[in-house]
Amino acid sequence: MRDLFLAIFNIFKYTGRIFTVIRNLFFNVLLLVILITVVIALIPRKGLQILPDTILRLDISGDIVEERKPLSAIEKLLGGSFDPDKPDPETTLQEILDVIENASADTRITALLLNLKHMENAGLDQLQAIGDALEDFKLSGKTIVAAEDFYSQSQYYLAAHADKIILNPMGGVDIHGFGVYRLYFQEALEKLEVTYNIFKVGTYKSALEPFTRNSMSIEDRQQNQAWLSALWQEYTDDILTQRKLSKAIIERYTNDTAAALESTNGNTAELALKTGLVDQIWTRSQITDYLTSLTKTTRDKLQLQTVSSIDYYGTMEPSFSEDFSKDAKIGLIIAEGTILPGKQPPGFIGGESLAALIRDAAEKDHIKAVVLRINSGGGSAFASEIIRQQLLELKKTGKPVVVSMGTVAASGGYWIAADADEIWASATTITGSIGIFGAIPTFERTLASIGIYNDGTGTTPLAAGLDLTQPLPEPLKDVIQQAIISNYDQFLQIVADGRNMEKRRVAGLAEGKVYDGKTAQELGLVDKLGSLDDAIEAAAGLAGVKDYDTEYINPPGSVKDQFRQFFSVKLTSIASTMTSHEGIHHPAIVKLKKTLASRLESLMLLDDPQGIYALCPVNLTL
Repeated sequence: MRDLFLAIFNIFKYTGRIFTVIRNLFFNVLLLVILITVVIALIPRKGLQILPDTILRLDISGDIVEERKPLSAIEKLLGGSFDPDKPDPETTLQEILDVIENASADTRITALLLNLKHMENAGLDQLQAIGDALEDFKLSGKTIVAAEDFYSQSQYYLAAHADKIILNPMGGVDIHGFGVYRLYFQEALEKLEVTYNIFKVGTYKSALEPFTRNSMSIEDRQQNQAWLSALWQEYTDDILTQRKLSKAIIERYTNDTAAALESTNGNTAELALKTGLVDQIWTRSQITDYLTSLTKTTRDKLQLQTVSSIDYYGTMEPSFSEDFSKDAKIGLIIAEGTILPGKQPPGFIGGESLAALIRDAAEKDHIKAVVLRINSGGGSAFASEIIRQQLLELKKTGKPVVVSMGTVAASGGYWIAADADEIWASATTITGSIGIFGAIPTFERTLASIGIYNDGTGTTPLAAGLDLTQPLPEPLKDVIQQAIISNYDQFLQIVADGRNMEKRRVAGLAEGKVYDGKTAQELGLVDKLGSLDDAIEAAAGLAGVKDYDTEYINPPGSVKDQFRQFFSVKLTSIASTMTSHEGIHHPAIVKLKKTLASRLESLMLLDDPQGIYALCPVNLTL
């Protein structure tokens, strides 16, 4: 028996040594890779040389966002993406605007080529901001060209600002209108025997409808149709103005596409040309010939002189870049994504992490005012209130606070905006949705269907607490509903105080109703319509500052945080790649996966400590 134990002991001893060797080898190799990368990064590189008569290719890849999701200094040091041929999943709006503005004054740039092939989701307000920048670019006398095989609806909006729109002979232009479509789970939950306990205030608070219905309610349909129509009017008006088309033409193209196609024997490219949506149907070689004609480049040269916007951006000084001078600054804080408690990475709004940025802005003497750029449909009511409280502390320092609303600033997003000295939005911002809800699923029926039951006893009716394996006790339901009502009343009071309105009037605008920016301004929920630059200028005016720069307020981020952020994001990406199958990369499948992820993400991540949320689930289909 002693020999048996000794043998087992030896097995574990040598196994432990093997794991120690593997661990040491792994960390040594990792350290070596980092050291080599650091050395390479420190080697001076020859700067990008941009020759005269260069065409700038404006690359817009992935989603247009206000702030990129985790991309740490370490990730940049290690080369960014593991797949250099894969388009970036995101492009920041400010980078695009900076490139266009800088190129308009750059005498080396002779024309701008829109590269929209990999562009995906974008808010209409973001497209309008880029469109305005393109119009300013044209004032410099330089040409803008759009040349694609196919234009999606959002891509075409930008293409419409080009001097010449070119389409491949096998291509087309997809303009189909705006819509809001959701997945509804009532029947699925019934089949799974899941009991969903719903607590809400507000007739129009539709965030929970997917769990309680199999279709959109009449109230939700009516309010969605109202703001969708307003945004669609903005979109079509802009397109008609740029292309000098009549409303009847675009209505026939979008409402009676099949009949319109008959006139071109089903040829979508010819239909786009006939309708006036594009100027030319050319092959790629013809496009190259045309671009060459815009420059002094001769055909005996090896290739057309172009520069990508990514490379070009690296040669210029970006807006709102951090410097170490103590001159007067307007602090700019980005709040984008679902609002969640605690510390969160970029792409989400953490109650603690955003409050820390606001606190940082309050403590910096050279920050004279703060602009909070919000692009969020809300989330945790608790986290929203933590952020609002910190904004109130900032205002006590005498520094003005101006909110600039992005694509969406609704529900919890409006909660944190309400106390600002001024609220700016675009005409197409989605805002409002002043309402509160709570949702707690229990699985007692699901477990009972396979023969598992929960039973016991306690000293009080609430002794079991929040046990998802049994029905919610009626006293607990009453407690939660009262908390919901209380939070809703608090929300109304916050808006009433912040917007200087009577609470009764706010109640009439609330109940979860969603508004476009223009309507919100008419109702007093928004002060002025304008861009982020307009909001920054307004903040400087309120602070009485004439000479100023704008500075991003970013979290410092420790080396430990950088490593954790880098590896958590990249390892997840690698795992996703390794577990995928060859056959699922069809564009339709990829789009379906992204749609499911985006529609479920905000609901899956909710973890308010009281289970109370201020969320507006807007999934606008452009």
